[in-house]
Amino acid sequence: MNIALGFVNILVTFSLVVLIEKLFKKEGLIVWVSIAAIIANLTVCKMIDVFNFTTSLGNVIFASTFLATDILSEKYSAKDAKKAVYLSIFSSITFIIISQLTLLFIPSSEDVVQEAMKTLFAINLRVSIASMGMFFIANMLDIYIYNKLKEKIPGKLWLRNNVATISCNCIENYFFNTLAFIGIFSIPTIISIATTTTIIEIVIALCDTPFIYLSKKLK
Repeated sequence: MNIALGFVNILVTFSLVVLIEKLFKKEGLIVWVSIAAIIANLTVCKMIDVFNFTTSLGNVIFASTFLATDILSEKYSAKDAKKAVYLSIFSSITFIIISQLTLLFIPSSEDVVQEAMKTLFAINLRVSIASMGMFFIANMLDIYIYNKLKEKIPGKLWLRNNVATISCNCIENYFFNTLAFIGIFSIPTIISIATTTTIIEIVIALCDTPFIYLSKKLK
C-alpha cells in the first residue's frame, strides 16, 4: 500500500510543481519552494516503511524543491532559483517562531488540539538548525552544479537534472544525519539511516526528470 501511495505522492507533488509554474510562472515556483519547506517540516514527523526500510514521509515534498529550482534555472535564471531558496529559509524560520509562540498561549478549557499541536510542532533545536542549514547548502549547491552543467553541456537536460539533484541529495543526507544524530546514534547507525534515505531519494530524483521536460515543453 505504501509503495503505491508513494508513487501517487510523487505524481501528484511533481505535477503540482509543473502546474504552479504553468499558472504563475517563476513567481509560482519561488512560492512553491517555501510551501514545500514548511510542509516538509511537518510531514517529516511521520515515519513509514517502504521495501522494509523505514523512512520519513517528507522525502518527496523535499525533493520537489530541487525540481522547482532546476526549472527556475532552466527556464528563468539562477538568480531566481537562489531567491526561492532564500525565501524558503525565511519562511521556515517564520514558521518555527510562530508555531512555538502559539504553543505558549494557555489553552481554553474547551480546547482539544493543544496536545496534538505540541506533538506536531515540537522541535529539537539541533535537528532544526542542521535541517535548515543543509537544506540551504544542498539547494544552493544544486543550483550551482545545474547551471555549470548547463553551460558546459547545454543539450543534456536529463544529465544536469539528475547529476545536480542526486549528488546534492546524497551530500545533504549524509551531512544532515551526521550533524543531527552524532552522539545520539552510533556512526554505523547514522550511515545506515543516511544510506537508506539516499537510495529512496535517488529513486525519487529519477522520477522528476519527465516533469522537468514537461515543464520545458509547456511554454
